[in-house]
Amino acid sequence: MAKNKHSFGLAEDDGTQNGFSFPSASSDTQPFSGEERLARLRLARTENIGPITFTKLLSRYGSAARALEALPHLSARGGRKKPLVALTIEKAQEEIAAIEKAGAKLIVKGEEGYPALLAQTEDAPPVLTVCGNLNALAQKSFAVVGTRNASINGRKMAQDIAARIGAAGYYIVSGMARGIDSCAHQAALESGTIAVLAGGVDVIYPKENTELYHKILENSGAVIAENPPGTQPQARHFPRRNRIISGLSLGTLVVEASLRSGSLITARLTLEQNRELFCIPGSPMDPRAKGTNKMLKDSAAHLVTDAADILDVLNTLRTLPLSETEDGFDMSGFDGTLPDLPEDTAENLRDAILAQLDAAPVHVDELLRALDAPVPEVLSALLELELAGRVERHPGNRVNLIDYDSL
Repeated sequence: MAKNKHSFGLAEDDGTQNGFSFPSASSDTQPFSGEERLARLRLARTENIGPITFTKLLSRYGSAARALEALPHLSARGGRKKPLVALTIEKAQEEIAAIEKAGAKLIVKGEEGYPALLAQTEDAPPVLTVCGNLNALAQKSFAVVGTRNASINGRKMAQDIAARIGAAGYYIVSGMARGIDSCAHQAALESGTIAVLAGGVDVIYPKENTELYHKILENSGAVIAENPPGTQPQARHFPRRNRIISGLSLGTLVVEASLRSGSLITARLTLEQNRELFCIPGSPMDPRAKGTNKMLKDSAAHLVTDAADILDVLNTLRTLPLSETEDGFDMSGFDGTLPDLPEDTAENLRDAILAQLDAAPVHVDELLRALDAPVPEVLSALLELELAGRVERHPGNRVNLIDYDSL
């Protein structure tokens, strides 16, 4: 059994790789009409609609077109003062034109080509923009991340392990940041690598990685982004980017990370997604090792000294469905359908939710336990509050109360 007890189950396909089942890129996919794809893009880009809210709306209404029609009513029930207006058809068409101009492709969650492992996460992006080798997203992948201000030894470790994991048949995933990320991508150019950007797929950040960006594309790699083309990366984009890095991957290696490092966000998300976490120990005197050492001290990660430590775990993954985590809320009796509640029931639940929340994000599982009410009803009321802008959802399925007086 994996040390961190966060192993996960992979949907069965017609074969196995390295001893575990690997989900087919075409599993649970369907073709969408041009109108539905456009409607899904519009829904994904509408204010107050994040990845989980997007999925809940589709589950409730069956199509993005019907969900778009319901937005004004739902947001008004949640207490929104101004009408919630969806992204216009014209704006969505402009984005598609920008994607084509960038030489990229739009992939919608639920259609063929969307990464199967990422689709299994609860907050998978509704849409992705991809440049380069689309087939890269169907391959088994492993993430390597770490500090931007990496030591010489840290960079060497990242390069050596990324190269060896890549040679074993895995695409290396990282965020194309300075330091460890760049070293991992560079070492995996020959075997294949995927860069996940915080901004638009056509916005190279940092600029010093322009050559690396093009080398990734020239060597059968891929560059992907959740945000529209032309989006300049901002601080709030990076945590969301990190959940994609871990979500694409069977596991994540953190090479160096301080206690306040963004790489520890990726580490936390890796565990929440029931993926395997690996850390390289460092000197107690080095601030860049305090984060990784803490993860190891807390028994949250596998200790790694070379690539063999990682491959040994990847080759012996046990199966455990993602919906049945060992420490998560039991969702086994919930099929994802959200009811249309009577107004008095919905109002009582909305008030109860607001009374439980404050400015500090909490996991939705904790909210469900605190309310002790039927899961579908709570999630339906929570959806209305999100659309009204009274509750905000964060990566890792966390929510908090926000100021909505100005909406």
